[in-house]
Amino acid sequence: MLPLDACFCRNPEGWGPISRFRNFDFTLCFEEGILLSTLLVLFGLAASIRCYALTGLPDLERTKRSLRILDVKVAFIALIICTSFANAILVFVSPSRSGDVGVRETYLLEVLFFTISAILTRLNHKRTRRSSSVILLFWPAYLLSLAVWTRTQISRGVSHSDVHVVLRLVVGALGSIDFCIENVGPEQGTSSPGDITIANIFSIWTFGWMTPLLKKGASQFITEEDLPALPPSEESVYLGHRLEAAMQNHTSLWASLFAAYGGQYGLAALLKILQDCLAFLQPQLLRWLLSYVSIYQAARENGGELPNPLTGFMIAAIMFVAAISQTIILHQYFQKCFMTGMRVRAGLVSVVYKKALRLSNDDQGLSSGEIINLMSVDSTRLQDFCTYGLIALSGPFQVILAFVSLYDLLGWSAFVGVAIMVFSVPLNTVIAGLLKKMQDKQMKNRDQRTKMMSELLNNIKSVKLYAWENAFSRRILHVRNNKELRMLRKIGITTSLNMALWTGIPLLVAFSSFATAAAISDKPLTSDVIFPAISLFMLLQFPLAMFAMVTSNIIEAIVSIKRLTKFLSADELQTDARVVLGPEEVKNGAPILTIKNGEFRWSKKSYEATLDDINLTVQKGELVGVLGRVGAGKTSLLSAIVGDMSRSEGEVIVNGSVAYAPQNPWIMSATVRDNIMFSHEYDETFYNLVIEACALKQDLSLLPQGDLTEVGEKGELSLSGGQKARVSLARAVYARADLVLLDDVLAAVDSHVARHVFDHVIGPFGILSTKARILVTNSVSFLKHFDKLVFIRRGIVLEQGPFDEFATNEQSEIGKLLNGHLNILSSSGTSTPKSNPETLNARDEEDTLASVSSGSSILGDGEKALSMQRKKSFGKPAVVGLPIAKAGVPSGGSKEHSEQGRVKKEVYMQYIQSASTTGFIIFLVATIAQQATQVLGNIVLKSWGEHNRAAGGNHRVLLNASTGRYLFAYGMASLSSVLLGAVGAIVMWVFISLRSARRLHESMLHSVLRAPLSFFETTPTGRIMNLFSRDTYVVDQVLARVIQGMFRTICTCAGIVIVIGASFPLFIIAVLPLTWLYSRVMIYYLATSRELKRLDAVTKSPIFAWFSESLGGLTTIRAFSQQDVFNKQNEARIDRNQICYMPSISINRWLGIRLEFVGAVIILTASLLSLVALVTTGVDAGLVGLVLSYGLNTTSSLNWAVRSASEVEQNIVSVERILHYVGLEPEAPYELPESKPRESWPEKGEVEFSDYSMRYRPELDLVLSNISLKIMPSEKIGICGRTGAGKSSLLLALFRIIEPASGTIFVDGQDITKLGLHDLRSSIAIVPQSPDLFEGTIRENIDPIGEYKDVDIWQALDQAHLRPYIESLPEGLDAPVREGGSSLSAGQRQLMCFARALLRKAKILVLDEATSAVDLETDKAIQGIIRGPQFESVTMLIIAHRLNTIMDSDRILVLEAGKVSDEFDTPATLLSREDSVFRSLASEAGLA
Repeated sequence: MLPLDACFCRNPEGWGPISRFRNFDFTLCFEEGILLSTLLVLFGLAASIRCYALTGLPDLERTKRSLRILDVKVAFIALIICTSFANAILVFVSPSRSGDVGVRETYLLEVLFFTISAILTRLNHKRTRRSSSVILLFWPAYLLSLAVWTRTQISRGVSHSDVHVVLRLVVGALGSIDFCIENVGPEQGTSSPGDITIANIFSIWTFGWMTPLLKKGASQFITEEDLPALPPSEESVYLGHRLEAAMQNHTSLWASLFAAYGGQYGLAALLKILQDCLAFLQPQLLRWLLSYVSIYQAARENGGELPNPLTGFMIAAIMFVAAISQTIILHQYFQKCFMTGMRVRAGLVSVVYKKALRLSNDDQGLSSGEIINLMSVDSTRLQDFCTYGLIALSGPFQVILAFVSLYDLLGWSAFVGVAIMVFSVPLNTVIAGLLKKMQDKQMKNRDQRTKMMSELLNNIKSVKLYAWENAFSRRILHVRNNKELRMLRKIGITTSLNMALWTGIPLLVAFSSFATAAAISDKPLTSDVIFPAISLFMLLQFPLAMFAMVTSNIIEAIVSIKRLTKFLSADELQTDARVVLGPEEVKNGAPILTIKNGEFRWSKKSYEATLDDINLTVQKGELVGVLGRVGAGKTSLLSAIVGDMSRSEGEVIVNGSVAYAPQNPWIMSATVRDNIMFSHEYDETFYNLVIEACALKQDLSLLPQGDLTEVGEKGELSLSGGQKARVSLARAVYARADLVLLDDVLAAVDSHVARHVFDHVIGPFGILSTKARILVTNSVSFLKHFDKLVFIRRGIVLEQGPFDEFATNEQSEIGKLLNGHLNILSSSGTSTPKSNPETLNARDEEDTLASVSSGSSILGDGEKALSMQRKKSFGKPAVVGLPIAKAGVPSGGSKEHSEQGRVKKEVYMQYIQSASTTGFIIFLVATIAQQATQVLGNIVLKSWGEHNRAAGGNHRVLLNASTGRYLFAYGMASLSSVLLGAVGAIVMWVFISLRSARRLHESMLHSVLRAPLSFFETTPTGRIMNLFSRDTYVVDQVLARVIQGMFRTICTCAGIVIVIGASFPLFIIAVLPLTWLYSRVMIYYLATSRELKRLDAVTKSPIFAWFSESLGGLTTIRAFSQQDVFNKQNEARIDRNQICYMPSISINRWLGIRLEFVGAVIILTASLLSLVALVTTGVDAGLVGLVLSYGLNTTSSLNWAVRSASEVEQNIVSVERILHYVGLEPEAPYELPESKPRESWPEKGEVEFSDYSMRYRPELDLVLSNISLKIMPSEKIGICGRTGAGKSSLLLALFRIIEPASGTIFVDGQDITKLGLHDLRSSIAIVPQSPDLFEGTIRENIDPIGEYKDVDIWQALDQAHLRPYIESLPEGLDAPVREGGSSLSAGQRQLMCFARALLRKAKILVLDEATSAVDLETDKAIQGIIRGPQFESVTMLIIAHRLNTIMDSDRILVLEAGKVSDEFDTPATLLSREDSVFRSLASEAGLA
C-alpha cells in the first residue's frame, strides 16, 4: 500500500503541518488537503442537508427586484463553477512544476461544492425570507484559507506563469462579490425596519437588523407604527398554550416553565460556558504577551538574540480576535436569556388571566390588587430571574477556571484564596436566608398597599362624597411608611453590606494569595505573574459581585413561584355545576332551564347551603319573576344558573345559551356599541330595534358621538346610572340567548322608562317574548304579566306559581306583597284598580301599544307586534370578538401621558431634591475615592513587580522590609476601596433612595386623592395602579441600584483612560476617533432606547387596565361564555407590549456589540503601542501589564457605563411619570382656614341654588342650566324627571364634585364655593346610587374615620334594618367584608350606605336612589324611618325611580334637560294639573 504522502500529497514538504523552510507558515499539503478540504467537505454536507430541508417548502411570492437579485447571484456562482472547473482540468491535465500543487483532489471538491451552492442559492432565495447562512459562513472561511494559501505560494516564489494560482484567486474574487450579493436577502427592503425575520446570520450576530430602526430613531421619534410585527412564535397565544400544555404534564411550576421555554435557555447556558472559557483565555494571552515583553526586554538589556517581533503582534491579534468572538457569543447568550424572560412573562400573564376567569368563589377572596401583583411584579421577577439566573451555574464555573489559572500562576498560594472563598459561602447563605425572609414580608406589605390602593380607586366617588380622603390616605401611608419603607431600609442596608462583602472578597483573595506567595515561594512575583493574576481576580470579581444579585433574584423568584403556584392551584369553578345542552332549536313550551333538588353554596367549605332544595323549570317563551327580601338569595339563584356557585346536590340543565344583566351593571371601557354587541357581529336592523326597545335612542343622540362614544372605565365617563342599566340590558337582549337572566334591571331607571322597557323588551309583547326570561325584581307593578312568580326566603323557594293564584290568596307571601304595595299607593292619595284582572289587562294592553318614549314606538298594533315577536325573526349572532384597543390609547379614556425626547434635567433635579443633595455629594465623593484607591493599589503592584524582577526574587517578607511596605500599601488600598464602596452603597440606599421613594409616593398619593372626579372617569384604574405598583417598585428598588452602577462604571472608565493615557500619551490620539464612534453609537442608541422604553411602559398599562376591568365583570363574562374572547383581548394587549419590549432588549445587544468592539480596539491599540515602544525604545513589563490589565477591563466597563447610563434614563421615566401625576390639576382646596364654617354649620339646612349652571368638562354642553330655587329648612324635596334630565348632577353640584360654570349654591346663607371641600362634604350626608364598600370589617365600612362609638353604629344599623343580620354574624361589627362588598347582597350594600348617612346625623340628607335595590317591605320600613321624628328637622333631597316613595314629599322638583320646569310644588298641586310632567310620569307608573 502506498503511503498517504505518495497517494495525495505532491509537495516535498509533506503534511507538516508547520513548514520546515518558512517562518510562520504551514505546508502546502496541510493547507490544501486539510484546511481547504475539511472546509469544503463540512460546508458541502451542510449545504446538502439544507437543500433537502428546503425541498419540502413551497415557493414564496417575490418582487421583480428580488428575482433580478437572484439572477445575479446565480450568474456569479455559474462563473465561479466555470472558473473552478477550468482550474481543476488544468491541474489534472497540464504538467506543472513539482510541488506547485499540494493535493489535486481539493480542486474537484471545490467544483462539487460550488455546484451544490448554486442549487442552495436558488432554493433558499425562492423559499425562505433570509440569506443562506451556509453560503454566508462559507465565503469568509474560504477567503481566509485562500489568503493563507496565497501567502504560502508567494513565499515559495510563485511565478506569473502559474495559471492555477491566478484562477483560484479569480474564484476568490468572484466569491467575494457573491458573498456581498448574498448579503442582500430575498425580502430586503420590503419589511419594516428592525424586522429580525429577514436578517441574515451576520446581522443576527451583530444585531445589524436593528440599525435601520435606530437610524429612524435618531432622526424622528419612534412610534408603535414604526416597530415590526411580532414573529408568530413569540405571540402570547402560542406561549400561553405551551405553558398550559407543560403544566398538565408537570406538577411543579419550575418544571413546567423549563419544559415550555427551556430549549433556548439551555442553548444560552452552552454559549455562556463557551464565553467564560474565552474570557479566561485573555489573562493567559496577557501572560504570554508579558512574558514575551520580559524576554525581549531582557535580551535587549543583555545583548542577546531578540525574539521575532511578529510573535508579539500575533499575540496582540489573537487577543483582539478572542475579544470579538467573546463579545458575539456573550450577546447571543444575553439575547436568548432576555427572550426567554419575555416568553416566561407573556406565558405567565396569559395563564394567570385565564385562571382568574375560572377562579371559584372560595378563592375570590384574593383582591384584584393581589392578582394584578401576580401579573405585574411576580411575572416580572421571574423574567428578571431568566435574565441573570444562569450566572448561578456560570459563576461557580468561572470561579473554578479562575482558581485553576491562579494555581498555574501562583502555585499552592492561590488556595489560600480558596479557603477564604469556602469560608464566605456559609456567610452568603445566612445573608441570603435573611434577604429571603425580608422579601417575603415586603411582598406582603406591597400586596396590602396595592389592595388598599385598588379599593380606593374603585370607590373614589364614595370617598370624595363622604370626605374620607384623609382617612384612606392615613391607612395607605401607614402601610407604606411604617411597614414597606421600614422593611426597604433593612433590605437596602443588608444588600449594601452584601455587595461590599462580595466586592471585598476578590481583593482579600488577591492580597492573601500575593502575601502567601511572597512568604513561601522562591519564584519572583514579577509583572507577568501579578497582572495576569490581577486580571483573573477582576474576572473573579464579576461572578462574586453578581452572585449577591443573583442570590437575591433567586430568592425573589422562589417567593414568586410559591405565590403563583398557590394561585394557579386554587380551586376553580365547578365544571359540572350545570349541564349546558347543544344549540339546537328549542320549540315553544319546551324547558330551557330545569333545576331539580338543587343545593348551592358560595363556598365549598361552608356548612350551610346558600340555596337549598331548589326546584324550578322555565320554558321557552315563559317569564318568571323572582321575589324576596334583601339577602334572601335572589341574585344567588341567578348565579347558580350561570354556574358561579358550587352545586352540592341536585342538577341544573340549561338547554341553549344564556344572557345576563346584573343588578350592578358592568360596563367596559369601550364604545356604547361595543358594550351592547359584546363581541357579537353587528346586525344593524336588530341593533336599532334593541336601542329603541331599551329606550336608549334619545340618550345616545345626546352623546358626542352617539353610540360610538367612548364611555370610560365602568361607564363613568358618559353614562348615568339608569343609562348604564339599560346598556347592560341591551347587551343581554342583543345576544338573543335562549335564557335571559335579568337581576332587578328596572330598579335603576325611572318608572316611565321602566314601563317602556317592560312593554318593549321583557313583557308579553317585548323583543324577548319568545325567550325564557327570569327577572329578579322588588317591584310589583308588572307582576300580573308574569307567567310564574317565585318567592325566596333564606335560600328556600317558599312559593311559586302563576300571578292569579297569589292575587286571590292574601295569606301567601306574594299576596301580602301585593296588598302592601296597593296600600302604599292608596295611602299616597292615588288609586289603582285591582279587583278586576280583565280591566288590568285591557289597560296594560293599551299602554303597551301606545308610544311611551319620546321617540317613536317600535310596535304597531297589538296583533302585528304579537306576530312579529312570536315568529323566529332574528337568529343568534356570531361571536366576532371585541375590537383591539390601541396601545397607549386605552379604549374609553384619555391617552396616557408620555413624554418624548430626552428626559428633562428638571426630572433628575427633582429626584435629587426629593432625596438628599448632601447624600448625593457624599455618595459621589465615596465612589471617586473608591476608584482612586483601586488605581493606587495597582500602581503599588506594578512597582512591587518591577522591584522583584530587578531583585530576582521575593526574599521573604520578614527579611525584606520593602516587600512588607508594598504588601501593607496594597492591603490598605484594597481595604479602603471596600469600605468606601460600602459607605457609598449605604448612603445611596438609606439617604437617597429611601427618602425619594417616600416623598414621591406621598406626593403622588396626595395629588391623586386631590384630583377631581373627572380625572378618574377619564383615566383607567389600571393605568393609575401601574404607577402605584410597577413605577413605585422601580423608584423603591431599581433606580438606586442603576444610579449606583452608573457612577461606579463611569469612574472606572475614567480611571482606565487616565492610566493608559498617562502611560502611553499616543493613546490619546487613538481615543479621539474612538470617542467619535462612541458618541455616534450613543446618539443612535439613546434616542431610540428612550422612546422604546416609554412605549414599553405605556403599552403595559392596557394590560393592567384589562386585568382590573375583567376582574370587575367576571360574572358577566362567564354568564355570556365570553372567556375565550376576553382571553384573546388579553393576549392582544400582551402582544402589543411584546412588540415594544422586544426591540428594547435587542437595542441593548446592538449597543453592547459596538461598545465592546470599541473596547477590543482599545486593547489592540494599547497592545500595539506597547509592542511598538518595546521594539523601538524599550518598555518594562510592569507598565505594559498595568496598561493591558486596565485595557482588558475596558470592554466590560464601557459596556456597563453606557448600559447603566441608559438604564438610569430608562428607569428615571418612572420618576417622570410619577412627577406628571404629582402635577395633576387638583380640585378646589380641601380646607380653607380663613373661611372655615362654624362647628355647628349647617344649623337649619336651608339650600338655595342661585342661577346655577354646570358642565362636566369645559368642552361639553351644560348639564344644568340656570337653576334657581330655594329649599326651606327641614323640607323634604322629591326630585324626578326622565333619565338624563340632570337629577344626579344636581346632587353632585351640592357636593361640588363638579364646580359651577356660573352661579352658586347657598347653604344656610353660606356660599359653598367659598368653603373648603372637606368642610362642605363632611357636613352633608348622602346615600349614593351605587353602593361602594371596602375590604375590611363592618365597623370600618360604616365608620372608616373611627369617630363614632359602637352604640351609635348599632343604632344606625338598627334604623337601616341591618342589625338582625349583623348580630347573626359570629364577629358582629368586626365581621369581614370582601373586596367591593361582594360578601353582601346588593340590597345589604345599599343599606350599609344608608347606615353611614344615618350615623352622620347631618342637617342635610341626600338620597340618590337609596332604596332601589331593597325589597318593598324594607323600603316601606326605611321610608317610615326617614319620615320619623329623628329626621323631622333634616332637609332631604330625594331622587327615586319609585315615585310612590316621594309622593308624600313636601314639594316635588321636576327637571327637564338640565333645567327646572315650571313644576316645583306640592305633589297634590302637580297631580291636579292636566299638563303636568309629574302627572304624566305618575300616570305611566300607575300612580295617577
